[in-house]
Amino acid sequence: MSEHEVEEVEVVPVRGSIFVVITTALIVVVMAVFTWVMYGMAQKVFLLTDVMVEMNQSFKSIVSNMDSMAEDMSVMNEELKVMSVAVTDMNDNVVKMNGSVSLMSDNVVAMTDEIGGIGTDLASMTEDMTYLTGTVYYIGSTMSRMTYDVGKASNAFSSPLSYMFGNGFPF
Repeated sequence: MSEHEVEEVEVVPVRGSIFVVITTALIVVVMAVFTWVMYGMAQKVFLLTDVMVEMNQSFKSIVSNMDSMAEDMSVMNEELKVMSVAVTDMNDNVVKMNGSVSLMSDNVVAMTDEIGGIGTDLASMTEDMTYLTGTVYYIGSTMSRMTYDVGKASNAFSSPLSYMFGNGFPF
């Protein structure tokens, strides 16, 4: 063969080329469906994050209102203590008046018993208000903890990919 002659090469058709085309097309379809599903999930997470943020704001408002309510109840407790002392003093004065007014003795004794009962009831109410005030402060601290937890959950939902890198659940 000389230098200028070209050797003939036989072209052999590639077998299975249709298989490669179909496989590639199926991979593209599967990836498109996966992307569509992930987009839908991302929309739901976005909506859930908005709801959690709004709920967090509501909890902050509730905690603020509970604090104000606890302070008002504390003031009311002090007023009841003053009122209890005034009623007790009134009871003492009625007892003294009973000794000096003999004609109205029976009526004054009944009235003294009633005022004494009111004094006892007010003293009991004063004690109950102390416990109630403590309970409201406890509710406020519990709501504060719930607000903190909702804030952490909102953070977790607003950046869900952080779990893929080993940060763990934030609670």
